Amino acid sequence: MATETYGKNINVDEMLEWFASFGQSDSRGVTRLLYSSAWIEAQQALKEKMEEMGLTPTFDRVGNLFGKLQGTEQNTKTILVGSHIDTVVNGGKYDGAYGIAAGLIATHRLFQQYGLPKKTIEVVSLCEEEGSRFPFTFWGSKNITGKCNLNDIKTLTDSEGISFLDAMKRSGFDPSSYAPPVRKDLACFIELHIEQGKILETTNNSLGMVSHIVGQRRFDIEIIGESNHAGTTPMHLRKDAMNTASYLISYINAKAKEIDPQLVATVGKLLATPNVVNVIAGEVKMTLDVRHHKEEVLDHFCAELYSYIDRLADEEGLDISISKWMDAKPIKMDESLTALAETIAAEKQLPFQAIVSGAGHDAQIFAEYCPTSLIFVPSKNGISHSPLEFTKKEDLENGVEILTSLLHRLAY
Repeated sequence: MATETYGKNINVDEMLEWFASFGQSDSRGVTRLLYSSAWIEAQQALKEKMEEMGLTPTFDRVGNLFGKLQGTEQNTKTILVGSHIDTVVNGGKYDGAYGIAAGLIATHRLFQQYGLPKKTIEVVSLCEEEGSRFPFTFWGSKNITGKCNLNDIKTLTDSEGISFLDAMKRSGFDPSSYAPPVRKDLACFIELHIEQGKILETTNNSLGMVSHIVGQRRFDIEIIGESNHAGTTPMHLRKDAMNTASYLISYINAKAKEIDPQLVATVGKLLATPNVVNVIAGEVKMTLDVRHHKEEVLDHFCAELYSYIDRLADEEGLDISISKWMDAKPIKMDESLTALAETIAAEKQLPFQAIVSGAGHDAQIFAEYCPTSLIFVPSKNGISHSPLEFTKKEDLENGVEILTSLLHRLAY
């Protein structure tokens, strides 16, 4: 059929290049932070793209964008598919954007070949997932599922001192008009995503059917010592915040390896004050990211960490504070949706495997709210959150093919 051919000719590679044009850097990375100018341009352009592809687009009160293909049956729940539009700073062009592009292409192909579905399909471009601008993650999916509201972000600011509420208002989503955009009509949520690791590439599998998503805890740690002259202050009289930070970082890495080989702990951001070559650092601020798919392992590591911080502060004579700003629980994906995706992959003779996601995804927020499936395609060399992020066109298309079939069985 001509319509089927037209649908199949939509190029996922080209659509991802188009996405990347919003916020692209000179190094070919992408920076598209929540409520930034690049984010606004991307969401508005995507709204127009949805209209071109036969979908009815709408924004909710926080900036999640939905493209609806209305079902013919009355009183049925909506099948939601998509991912997040925001990126990390100088990230890649596939993370998040691929799930949106795949959802659009799959839905468009189905519409071109079969017409309207029995059950409504909506493609969502979630407004935020990464927590890259403000210290808050999953703002988009948490609003849809009722897990947060304005009270959770009203005191937050970004690195330039711009408040979350002001940024929201400037982008066209006035907090004074906020009403919880909770969706109570969802049958399920399906997210297609790059793996962001190298397991699938190593095992030569085309698809990863995610069984669990690891739990994540993120912390801000502040060490307060005393700034002083680097040449005139004897070592035994120093209250060196940087030196104390080095002890803490070494402990974090050693303890993670000791507790469980699948536990990962990362100090990814470090800021020393006054950050001068000939002055002892009087203050150090750093972040900590801890992940594992078992809650008890996370609890054990954190208990050990808190105990060590107390001891270290006493030994070094400094003040050390730690505050947790993210606590995402380990989550299991829906077994029936996963089994259906596996059946389709086997029918299409696409090699797949069960996999645990070491990265957080909006799917973990939806999974506590409605049946949820998360499907991975390979990442070249496992690189992600980088301009070097890459997935082969063949692998991208395999994911779209699986998603198209999965949506067909669920909606038609």
